[in-house]
Amino acid sequence: MSDKNIVCFGEVLWDLLPSGKIAGGAPMNVAVHANQLGLKATMISTVGNDELGESIKSFLINRNLSIENIQTSHKYQTGIVEVILDEKGSPSYKIIKPVAWDFIEQTDLAKKAVQDADALVFGSLALRNEVSKNTLLELQSLAKLRVLDINLRKPFYSPELAKELFDIADVVKVNDEELEMICAWYGQSGDEISNAKYLKNLYNLKGIIVTRGGNGAFFVDENDEFAEHPGFKVTVCDTIGSGDSFLASFITKWLNGASASKALKFACVVGAYVATQKGATPIICEEDILNLMNN
Repeated sequence: MSDKNIVCFGEVLWDLLPSGKIAGGAPMNVAVHANQLGLKATMISTVGNDELGESIKSFLINRNLSIENIQTSHKYQTGIVEVILDEKGSPSYKIIKPVAWDFIEQTDLAKKAVQDADALVFGSLALRNEVSKNTLLELQSLAKLRVLDINLRKPFYSPELAKELFDIADVVKVNDEELEMICAWYGQSGDEISNAKYLKNLYNLKGIIVTRGGNGAFFVDENDEFAEHPGFKVTVCDTIGSGDSFLASFITKWLNGASASKALKFACVVGAYVATQKGATPIICEEDILNLMNN
């Protein structure tokens, strides 16, 4: 276990697939994967006072995560998302609202967790409600490093919200489609690398990560140093949580001093492995990762 630690802020929920329910939510997926990869990870969120909320807490406990920053709402239900998979295993989502994670409150425990962490990881979806949004905007001022996974989900985003989040972020992860969309908001239309550098410079980021699905990812740091990996070819079961496991893997290596190239390679292989499994947070065994990396 590394002495580095992260705090993830945002949604915890159940993905309702045709085959049954699976625990999810992008920031929770990042926390679970980071924890099993060696970082200490803490989740800040809210569940309902219901069976689904108890099940989420039991899931986190079983995956060795603390639930001391999982708040309980007595007014709103635990989050659920209806998921439909296409023939390639790619998901589409119907995200129910309002739910408990729309109402994450500011607490002393949450403040301390963020102050003590090496990084705060957050996305855009949990900020669809002003309560959770205001809590995040207060907590981020206490963070040593702010990592944004923009994670655009219709209809819960806007150029104005994206700008607010980019303004406070140090490192940003976007996928290739999100990168093109965001740059188009600013009238910027170039290739992926020039678009990434444009956003990095516009918001004075320490780094930007761009994922390309099955075609790997690249990273540009604050000095315009570029690293790239072509990814690993696998047979996809579903892609739910693959990007979240990628981010958790990259952060784990990067915070522990690995080069961007090594962090990207590890992140790509973990993301590819998760895509071969069912659901967002499969158990990751070192042997499975090494086998895929060496094939």
